[in-house]
Amino acid sequence: MKKLVRFWNNLPKWVKNRYAITGLVFLVWMLFFDSHDYFTQKELRDELEELEKTRDYYIEEIEITNQDLNNLLTNNKNLERFAREKYLMKKDNEEIFVLVYEED
Repeated sequence: MKKLVRFWNNLPKWVKNRYAITGLVFLVWMLFFDSHDYFTQKELRDELEELEKTRDYYIEEIEITNQDLNNLLTNNKNLERFAREKYLMKKDNEEIFVLVYEED
């Protein structure tokens, strides 16, 4: 018991203050035990940054696709080329040969 009293008397005055103790307990609780603790917030922030990068990528892809669509709808030569390359369409008097490369 004497050791405990001696330990308590050797502590700095601010540590003995009940508001400091309450604040310290609150800080520890918020950092480690609360459902909105620091580590969970950091994980959520990292996930948000990753999702924003993904969103930016898809926005750029949508813009490129819209430009291609506009180009196809306004230019018949590009539309014909697209139909021939992607859907293997042909004119009545043509033959199409599809070459498939096999890898060993």
